[in-house]
Amino acid sequence: IKFMGEDTSELYGDKLADIRNSKIGFIFQDFYLMDSLSVEENIMLPMIISKQNINKMIAEAKKYAEQFQIEHLLKKNPYELSGGEKQRVAICRALINNPDLILADEPTGNLDSKSGKIVIDALNKISSEYKKTIVMVT
Repeated sequence: IKFMGEDTSELYGDKLADIRNSKIGFIFQDFYLMDSLSVEENIMLPMIISKQNINKMIAEAKKYAEQFQIEHLLKKNPYELSGGEKQRVAICRALINNPDLILADEPTGNLDSKSGKIVIDALNKISSEYKKTIVMVT
């Protein structure tokens, strides 16, 4: 299988993990946020794994949080958030490394219709404004 012109069947370990972290953003139905981390830290997690500059991480987390209207939640923990807020945190986390591809696994499956619409609108924004390819399972 080729991804971005690279044969991924020949990649293993750290190289494959680096591609997953830098080129692909993941959005899951169950959010997979870490309750022991703040919203800000959850958003920054892919950058933390990449060992990027802390000031850049903070700036990027704030930028995405503002764009998805969760900036007031940055210091809270995930267990304090609604489902829709958690999903927007997960979307910010998926975008923070500026990936080429977003994989979304039933991103509205655990949400009420109002929160689901917010998430779908956010995904449309990602596609149109950020020019990202989204593969979504519904």
